[in-house]
Amino acid sequence: MKILMIGRGVISTLYGWALERAGHEVDFLVRPGRAAQFGPSVDLDIRDGRSVRGGRPVRQRWSVTLREDLPAGHDYDLVVLSVNPDQLEGAVADIGDRLGAATLLVFSNVWDEPTEVVAGVPRDQVVWGFPGGGGGYFGDTLRGGMVKAVTLGLIDSAEPTARHRAVRTLFEGAGFSVTEVADFRSWLWFHFILDAGLMAGIRTAGGFDAYVRSATASQLTVELIDEMTAVLEAKGGVRRVGAKAFRTLPTGVVAFGLRRLLGGDNLYGHLMRLVLASAHGNPEMTAMYPRRVLAEARRLGVDVPRLEALEPVFA
Repeated sequence: MKILMIGRGVISTLYGWALERAGHEVDFLVRPGRAAQFGPSVDLDIRDGRSVRGGRPVRQRWSVTLREDLPAGHDYDLVVLSVNPDQLEGAVADIGDRLGAATLLVFSNVWDEPTEVVAGVPRDQVVWGFPGGGGGYFGDTLRGGMVKAVTLGLIDSAEPTARHRAVRTLFEGAGFSVTEVADFRSWLWFHFILDAGLMAGIRTAGGFDAYVRSATASQLTVELIDEMTAVLEAKGGVRRVGAKAFRTLPTGVVAFGLRRLLGGDNLYGHLMRLVLASAHGNPEMTAMYPRRVLAEARRLGVDVPRLEALEPVFA
C-alpha cells in the first residue's frame, strides 16, 4: 500500500516507521520549507510494544521521504491524519480537495462532532481510528513508542466498509492487534474526557511524578471524569463500559489502578512521561483538554462544580 502521513509528528513517524517495516511505501507531507529543516532522516529512540511486553528497544537513524506538495492525480492509497484536536478541522479542510481516491484515516483525539470535522470529505472515504502510541521530539531524536493495540471504530454506520476492512488488514499485517468499536463517537468523546481529567489532576498535583505518588490527585481525576461524563451525554454520547466503571467502582480502587498503570516502569507510564516532558506537555496543550470540556459544559448548561473550581489551574 502507498501511504501518505500528514506531517512528521510523533504519531505519524511512529506508525509510518512500523508500516514501512511491514513492506509499505510511506511518505510524509510537510509544510513548505520543512523538508530542509527536518532533513532526510529521523533518529529513533523508541519502544516497540507489538511483540515484547514493555516494548522492544529500537535505536536507529531512519531515512524518510518528505514532500511539500500533494499534486492532483496522486496515487496514494491511504492518507493518515494525526494532529492535535484544535488543528484537526483545519487539517481536514486543507487536505480534503486533494484527497483524490485515497482513504482518509483520522487518527486523532476528537471533541467536536466527528461528522462536522470531516464535512468536506466524502463520508465513504473516511475511516476512524485511534493510535496506541506517544512520546515527543527531543532535539532531533524521537523518543517514545507504541503498544500493540490500535483502535478502529464506526460512526453512524452499522457495518465496516471495504476501506475500513482494508485499514484493519493493514495494521494487523504490521503486527498490531485491532480493537473494533461500534459507537466510536462516544468512545472518542470519553477518551477526550479521560485526558481532561488526567491533565487537570496532573496540573493540580504540580507535575506527573507528584501525581503518580498522590492518592488525592488521582482520586480527583476519577471524580472529574465521572462528573464530565454528563457533558458527553448532553452532547449525545452514550456512557460506555469504561465510563460506567468510574461511577460503579469505588473511587479509591480506580484511582489506585490509574497510579499503578501510569507510575510503574511499564510502557504506558514511560510514554506518558515522555509526552509531558516534550512540547506536547506544555501548559497550553495540557490545559486545552479540561478547558474545552468546561466550555462545552457551559454551552450545554451542564453543572460541573469540580471542574469549575479548578478553572484557575488551566485557564
